[in-house]
Amino acid sequence: MQVKNLLHEIELTQPKLLQTRVENRRIFNLNNCELNVFESYEKAWHIPLSFNDFVVTSMVRGKKRMHLFDQPSFDYLPGETVIVPANETMIIDFPEAADSNPTQCIGITIDDAYIRDTIQYLNMYYNSSDEYHNWKLQFNEYHFQNNTEVSSLINKLIRVCSSGDVGKNIYADLNLKELLIRLIQSQHLQQVAIEAGGNSNQDRLHFVLNYIHEHLTDRIAVDTLSRKAYLSRNVFFKWFREQFGITPLEYINRERVNLAKQLLSQTNENITTVSNHCGFTDVNYFIRVFKKTEGITPKVYQSICRP
Repeated sequence: MQVKNLLHEIELTQPKLLQTRVENRRIFNLNNCELNVFESYEKAWHIPLSFNDFVVTSMVRGKKRMHLFDQPSFDYLPGETVIVPANETMIIDFPEAADSNPTQCIGITIDDAYIRDTIQYLNMYYNSSDEYHNWKLQFNEYHFQNNTEVSSLINKLIRVCSSGDVGKNIYADLNLKELLIRLIQSQHLQQVAIEAGGNSNQDRLHFVLNYIHEHLTDRIAVDTLSRKAYLSRNVFFKWFREQFGITPLEYINRERVNLAKQLLSQTNENITTVSNHCGFTDVNYFIRVFKKTEGITPKVYQSICRP
């Protein structure tokens, strides 16, 4: 069970203006992107959808079931984002859509040249002289849980794209670039974390993440991590955030919360015991971090998972 960072609900289309009851579409065009708002009001299955450009989609309300990339289908829920390359067909089910429970999803298509420019920017400014990473968008990781930053950026883009502000193309470009960078950094973090388990000495990134996972239940000081990476504390902090889009502490806390979720759903241990086992020395701090990440307290999470 997961609670995510939700998007702000968008005003629904007036019934008399609906052109179709399944995937009714509103379009807002800008210079480098296009905002699409989709709504469905009745159950439907195997509805195809594709775009001529790369698209970032996010669920606003309701539930879809997605069939994508010849992979197992999955429920697509509010607070989640999926990225899809140009001309890739999504097959979508609407198992619960109704007038009283509509689905609403946004799709932000982005011009290919804009994406190339953003990746070039990353390769120019987010690489050190002794450690080069070829930044790119990947589609082995395409389904994301919105974090606070991503949901905030998408909310801003929705507001800007649908506004009548004469400067909206400028504001959209600023938010669009940051959204792309955060998604690419998130993919990079997931990839490095997977690789770190198999080869912890591949490079500095893998070594640091492997050390964090091996000592997740211990006290992990940023000074220790910076020494392991052979960097000063300030340089290490800046380097880690440039690579992954989050701070070392944010990553450690995120992984500890993931461990806590496993324990809360699988055992009857009390909150203090789970907190200690996951490396938190203060149960109140654990509760605050858990609620910020998941939207509910550990106790509520445990009661939902183990009724």
